[in-house]
Amino acid sequence: MLAGYQEDLAYIHDVGFGAFSSESAPGLLEILHQKGINKGLVVDLGCGSGIWAKALTQAGYDVLGIDISDAFIDLARKKAPKANFQKASFLRVTLPKCDAVTSIGECLNYQFDQHSLGEIQKLFAHIYESLKPGSVFILDIAELGYVSGMNPQKTYSQGQDWAILLEKEEDQKTHQLTRKMTIFRKIGNLYRRSEELHRVQLYKGSEILQQLQRVGFQVRVIHGYGEFKFSQAQVGFIATKA
Repeated sequence: MLAGYQEDLAYIHDVGFGAFSSESAPGLLEILHQKGINKGLVVDLGCGSGIWAKALTQAGYDVLGIDISDAFIDLARKKAPKANFQKASFLRVTLPKCDAVTSIGECLNYQFDQHSLGEIQKLFAHIYESLKPGSVFILDIAELGYVSGMNPQKTYSQGQDWAILLEKEEDQKTHQLTRKMTIFRKIGNLYRRSEELHRVQLYKGSEILQQLQRVGFQVRVIHGYGEFKFSQAQVGFIATKA
């Protein structure tokens, strides 16, 4: 199992790259309300630093957040103290009966615990069995063609007390995206350096659609959460248990 989102990168992701979760939240809540899910337990797979979990608890939902990163779980418990959190792989965890499941920010693509499309289908079946009739599974994924233009690409981002060098490359044969990151975080008067390597398996949206339908979901394809729109090579799904 690959380690991912250690302390410094988890911190940077929270303070510098949390916009996806925060800007998605209103649209996600709207989907839940449209489905008549105004209360109950929402399980958030790949909960990260708890931005979406906090929005859910503020809206009156019970929340169980699951993430493979200890650092993310620590941040989430501070950010959303009314929610419950569990450190686990979403592929291995036993889900409770619930009113909705979410997995936002391409979590299912990450290969921290390497898995195949077949294991994704097993996860979908487990989620289906965990949901009550009429409940929903809301998710988004990264698709093929994630890296456009130069491949590999190198970028640089910085904040008040951090900086990150990123090199990303998409393998056209294996459909795997590799992100190599050199991370700098200010601790006291000095900067601490660390490195992380993330592998992300890219899927065709049609493959995920078929897997969801195969286990019994009624599925609608979406390209954003409300007013928040996905970037290129991202697609989402609202999967309803009949």
